[in-house]
Amino acid sequence: MAQASTLVKVSAKGKWESGVKTNISIRNFPTFSMDEPVELGGADTAPNPMEYVVASLCGCNGVMIPLVAKELGFTFSGIEFEATGIIDTRGLMGEEGVRTHFQKVRFQVNIQTEESEERIEQLKNEVERRCPVFNLLHDAGVEVDTKWSKK
Repeated sequence: MAQASTLVKVSAKGKWESGVKTNISIRNFPTFSMDEPVELGGADTAPNPMEYVVASLCGCNGVMIPLVAKELGFTFSGIEFEATGIIDTRGLMGEEGVRTHFQKVRFQVNIQTEESEERIEQLKNEVERRCPVFNLLHDAGVEVDTKWSKK
């Protein structure tokens, strides 16, 4: 039986500082900045927005893996992530027909566990089914090339 809808709001505020730099505030956390590398018009003083997106994929998996692992009785002692997004800057610069977002994302998960490869695959599939950031990328048509390795 499906649960009743439970909606949660997430929000952020931004204030442009200068150049292509914006300061972001979320709830009561310290303000952080987004900038671009020099070659994209920035001063390279902070990560760019798309770097935060791939960082969000790592962070979201850092939430979902322990949550799903607990449900499955899956034990692990550590997880490391690496996410790399490939962007064709021609789209950002206005070229028609070129995506402005990721062409592809490579995502590596290294999990320290004694569980079998079959159980790792079960965990991976359930995490991918439920991870909001993974599904945001997937639903946007971004190929997410995910590899999980046992360490």
